[in-house]
Amino acid sequence: MNEEENTHGYSEDKLAFLRRLKRAEGQVRGIARMIEEDKYCIDVLTQMAAVNKALHAVSIGLLEDHIAHCVVGAANESQTTGNPEIVAEKVTEATAAISRLLRS
Repeated sequence: MNEEENTHGYSEDKLAFLRRLKRAEGQVRGIARMIEEDKYCIDVLTQMAAVNKALHAVSIGLLEDHIAHCVVGAANESQTTGNPEIVAEKVTEATAAISRLLRS
């Protein structure tokens, strides 16, 4: 499966992801403003947690779409071609992404 020939798994959710990222971007600007204005640290931390939650939700959505689209597509292609390395590569990518998310 050639990625240049196919849409990415997140294509259907692209607008929702972009909206959530733009909202998080606005929250980050708001946090910077809060720090500039010497707002109460707990309030700043509360907003930081909200941004992290929004980014985490986008990350999980992208990972879910990767598995549903790319990994499943690779599994189908692997079955058709008889080449198990096709799916192994996508599973390795997904595992590495999960590992990065867990460390963040």
